[in-house]
Amino acid sequence: MNPEKLFRRVAVAEAITWALLLLGMFLKYVTETTDLGVRVFGMVHGVVFVAYVVVTVLVAVDRRWGVGRALLALLAAIPPFATLVLEWWAVRRDWLAPTWRLRSQPPAGPLDRPAAWVLRKPLRGALVGVCAVAALTGAALLVGPPTS
Repeated sequence: MNPEKLFRRVAVAEAITWALLLLGMFLKYVTETTDLGVRVFGMVHGVVFVAYVVVTVLVAVDRRWGVGRALLALLAAIPPFATLVLEWWAVRRDWLAPTWRLRSQPPAGPLDRPAAWVLRKPLRGALVGVCAVAALTGAALLVGPPTS
């Protein structure tokens, strides 16, 4: 999968899980019918949020984004649906690309090396990505939910 498609999919997934979490919050706090939506969709949103962060960092390294651009893309995950706007903006400003730079070019810096290692073998990259998301989600669960 290329950086543009991967970033788009994870940005859309992050927005969808935001919508599901907001629905869960509506059911819990407005209708006071159930908190199941918050428990389930909160966890789903948390996992997809972490996946968005991992993918954004990988794309930022591969595309050689500056710190400001990378930070803007990461901060877009906080307000609901902002990842959709950011993705739209990124496509129109050519922040993304149809190919991974580090699959064909040699790594030039300390951040390029691990990114190239992950990107050059897609199966290994997917496995590392899943493990990174699982580890970061687990660490977040140890810290506790945002409300505690």
